[in-house]
Amino acid sequence: MTKKEKPKKNSSQKKTYKGIVDVTRTGMAYVTVEGLASDILVKQKNIGSALDGDEVLVDVIGNGKSRGRTEGYITDVLKRKKTEFTGTIQLSKNFAFLLPDKGAFMPDIYIPENSLKGAKDGDKAVVKIVAWGEKTRKPVGEILEILDASDTNDQAMKEILVESGFPLNFPDEVLEELATIEESISASVIKDRKDFRKILTFTIDPVDAKDFDDAISIRKLKSGLYEVGVHIADVSHYVEPSTALDKEAERRATSVYLPDRVLPMLPEKISNELCSLRPHEDKLTFSAVFQMDEKGVVKQHWIGRTVIHSAHRFTYEEVQEVIEKGEGPYLQEVLLLNNMAQTLRKKRFKDGAINFSSQEVRFQLDATGKPIGIMVKESKEAHQLIEEFMLLANRTVAEYVSKQKAANKQPVPFPYRVHDTPDEEKMHVFAVFANKFGHKFDVSNPESIARSFNQLLTDVKGKPEQHVLETLGIRTMAKAIYTTENVGHYGLGFEHYCHFTSPIRRYPDVLVHRIVAQCLAGDIKVDKQLEKRCKHSSDMERKAMDAERAGNKYKQVEYMQQYIGDTFEGVVSGVAHFGFWVETVDTKCEGLVSIHNMDEVFRHSEEDYALVGQQTGRKIRIGDKVTIRVVAASLAKRQLDYDLVENGGGNTEKRSTATTGRPAPSYKPGRPSKPKDKSKARKKKK
Repeated sequence: MTKKEKPKKNSSQKKTYKGIVDVTRTGMAYVTVEGLASDILVKQKNIGSALDGDEVLVDVIGNGKSRGRTEGYITDVLKRKKTEFTGTIQLSKNFAFLLPDKGAFMPDIYIPENSLKGAKDGDKAVVKIVAWGEKTRKPVGEILEILDASDTNDQAMKEILVESGFPLNFPDEVLEELATIEESISASVIKDRKDFRKILTFTIDPVDAKDFDDAISIRKLKSGLYEVGVHIADVSHYVEPSTALDKEAERRATSVYLPDRVLPMLPEKISNELCSLRPHEDKLTFSAVFQMDEKGVVKQHWIGRTVIHSAHRFTYEEVQEVIEKGEGPYLQEVLLLNNMAQTLRKKRFKDGAINFSSQEVRFQLDATGKPIGIMVKESKEAHQLIEEFMLLANRTVAEYVSKQKAANKQPVPFPYRVHDTPDEEKMHVFAVFANKFGHKFDVSNPESIARSFNQLLTDVKGKPEQHVLETLGIRTMAKAIYTTENVGHYGLGFEHYCHFTSPIRRYPDVLVHRIVAQCLAGDIKVDKQLEKRCKHSSDMERKAMDAERAGNKYKQVEYMQQYIGDTFEGVVSGVAHFGFWVETVDTKCEGLVSIHNMDEVFRHSEEDYALVGQQTGRKIRIGDKVTIRVVAASLAKRQLDYDLVENGGGNTEKRSTATTGRPAPSYKPGRPSKPKDKSKARKKKK
């Protein structure tokens, strides 16, 4: 920032804040500061080298007001949201520029000749910034990868990952360290573990899964009780603290699931080989083992490191067939586990868990990655079997650690998975809206809210308002995060909860394993940076969800391109002052209907979640069934545009396919719009 750019200031009045910068497409920025009621406005000339999503220091001078808003200027960038970008190469004689494709107000990136790696003019490339050009504002980069222009799907998916801040490849030092890991399991390692290799153990996963991070064992004890083991891949045995592998896993914090690929948190040698609980192989695990009666009542439990040998790899579909037909491999064991799981599930809802359900999408892709079909995945008993035992293990581990004390007699810092109680104001608005459909909602306390939600979810099944009330109900809920402050998990109804069961794809689970091992050994090492690690993991989880939504949206748009001009039945899924979103009933693909294409002027009624016609009083409300025509499908914008077909209008043939849903995008009030798709991302377990 030059002297002439810096606003005049009185140093005695200067206030410095730390926050996240949100750069709009116009170049104006807003810095969100935790604890401040409103964002800090930063004009384009005062942004410096900060880019959208960076963590920055911002100074506010005097009263810092500009047209009623607090105004400041950015003095330093503390943490970059991302360092890799995609774009188009513009080649000159001895250097080049990368013209970025995505990102709000992103400057061109200068690439010296020795960093071009053979790139040609017009090539698409991934570039890593190596110097940020504080004075010139032109960052300097080097080409990491030249994208294959002929493979549009691969190029699009890689752009989504880079755009969300995930590196496409592992650094050399990680791969070098990976090569030194001992692959065989020595006798000395096994002797310090409880041996489950002779006990019936199997995995249950999606048909296309490659990383099997959990397994279940079962046997009948002499006491008449059943021993059920929840065995989780012991990633912490291979990934030790402060190693290159560990630092990279922490940086990524999560695997990312796109329609045609997984970007793993850990290299495939670990995620798909060493730690994956593949059948007929000895594997190291960390386990929660329960003694239960046939009704699923836990009498006692044990937590510790184990070694297992999976006898069978089930898919969810295979287990569901065993349950429904009463025949197949390990029939009695599967049926017994299913009965236990259903008992656990009923008790969980009785104790206050909220029975929200969501549909997930699966795309059928051809060899080039093009979607040729779309399916809706349902949560059946096979999924619930795994879910309930994973929830039991997660809760039991969290309860165990919550009772431990560090050397200072204080509770052990631990990465809990928490879900706060709903916001009172949001709940009141939702209760008023639900009442318009005849559903009473008790918002007097959190327990009553949970009971009311479950009653409502039961009452609305099959009714016209089911979709709107389920969708809006989910939106009133707080977001689950990782934190050392244990406030419980409201949605699950658990006082203590953590993520223990997926360390291959989630870094907090690795941290949980390490802390549990310390507690068991009586050698607790307090991590003073744990809350910071929790926040980073929560942030990266949100970025992964954004990437997964973008990938799904891309495939939905690509699929709907063939239906331009066709009409579909749909449901209004969101409203805004400029239009409303419609999700097609059969394809579950969401597009925007602009009010500029309507026959009258509409105003946005927030309390009714509706647009209201100023001439006729007609309401277009979330949950309404409508007919739309597909008018545009932009892959570049990942956007579908629809027109409303009025009742009785439109003679175009109606199409029918299958896919999953999209809640409405959200927009930040009081600033230029930056749409963000808010659908639920694919996740195997909670």
